[in-house]
Amino acid sequence: MKILSDLLYLFYPEICLCCKNQLTTNEKYVCIECRHDLPVTNFTNENNNLIEKIFYGREEVIDGTSLFYFLKKGKIQHLIHELKYNKQQQVGEFIGNWLADEIIESDRFKSIDCIIPVPLHKKKFRSRGYNQVTTFGKCLSLKLNIPFYENILIKTSATKTQTKKNRFSRWKNAEHLFTLKNAELLEAKHILLIDDIITTGATLESCAKTLKGAKNIKLSIATMAYTK
Repeated sequence: MKILSDLLYLFYPEICLCCKNQLTTNEKYVCIECRHDLPVTNFTNENNNLIEKIFYGREEVIDGTSLFYFLKKGKIQHLIHELKYNKQQQVGEFIGNWLADEIIESDRFKSIDCIIPVPLHKKKFRSRGYNQVTTFGKCLSLKLNIPFYENILIKTSATKTQTKKNRFSRWKNAEHLFTLKNAELLEAKHILLIDDIITTGATLESCAKTLKGAKNIKLSIATMAYTK
């Protein structure tokens, strides 16, 4: 098997998802040089960090984190673009495993009962073929040993991309977009709500309001990246 894997690597070498250079046999998904260049936030171990401050006066968030800063034309923008539009699901695995390790080592996020992703509308799901945060969520679920519930929070209205919208437009665009199924599964649970990128928090706030349809929930938030 070792000979076969070496032959496959010789003829089909893996390349770095960031710089497209060939990976060594000890590297996976992203080369060491690019990995050291990624803009890590260190929010996972920081109380009252910028993610949590977004929701002050809006929704109660127990703990919040985002693994990376999202910088225009930066490596994280490239990685998430590859994940969302080029089916590079290994990006979700790479980020999910990294964030899970941070959470395991942290003194925070200790009472999470389940993970719920921000869902895609069925039309977008059909066109894309997958939710870009599913692999991210499943990696967190596996390493943290907690359930991943993909079909409880449902997006009921299709919306256009929010990339060029201002803060108020994002908030209006995210109102009343979601519904909850099997709410009894979430009663008295501490939910980790996940998404790819957080900017104003409008979509996550709308999800949080919908999740309150389940009784006595607590909410924490984790995203792949945070836009300053």
